[in-house]
Amino acid sequence: MKILIACEFSGIVRDAFIAKGHDAMSCDLLPTEKPGPHYQGDVLEILNDGWDMMIAHPPCTYLSYAGTAHWSETGRCVKRLEALEFFRQLWEAPIDKICIENPKGCASPTIAKYTQEIQPFYFGDAAYKTTWLWLKNLLPLKHFECDTLFEKQTAVEPPQQIYTRYDGKKIHHIEACRGGKDRAKNRAKFWPGIAAAMAEQWG
Repeated sequence: MKILIACEFSGIVRDAFIAKGHDAMSCDLLPTEKPGPHYQGDVLEILNDGWDMMIAHPPCTYLSYAGTAHWSETGRCVKRLEALEFFRQLWEAPIDKICIENPKGCASPTIAKYTQEIQPFYFGDAAYKTTWLWLKNLLPLKHFECDTLFEKQTAVEPPQQIYTRYDGKKIHHIEACRGGKDRAKNRAKFWPGIAAAMAEQWG
């Protein structure tokens, strides 16, 4: 299949599908971190290029419920509406098979009700990050808690829950915290285990 991986600079999902023999290309405003087929630019410019499938990772900054404390700040409403419009354009792209992933946020049900909720530890990455998938003409991803007669276990033990304090408030961290100097960029990278499951089950 000819597959577009939208809003991806890491090459993780792209390379998982290439490993299965597909013609996959990533697209992002940033250059790719790994050598491989990549379009650096606006994904809306190439949505009509005859793709069989698209897996999209639109920016969640203005959509995620994690930022609700800031939703009333000046300019946030406009940014949120722009983010929703971008999400809509991806969801209504002229592509037969579509998956859009995002954390919990206002795109559901504003644009469409999400199809499936998953965690990285379902697919071998020992981390929490509640992820919603919007699926069009694709089956929900399957994960397995233990070995069966036909399937190997995919899930691993979830990480220990962490408590900390920020600005004097107690925060319950149940999601993965990818920190460092490039925190936003690090958190935008997708999980290899989920990417492998997508390529295996949809490819």
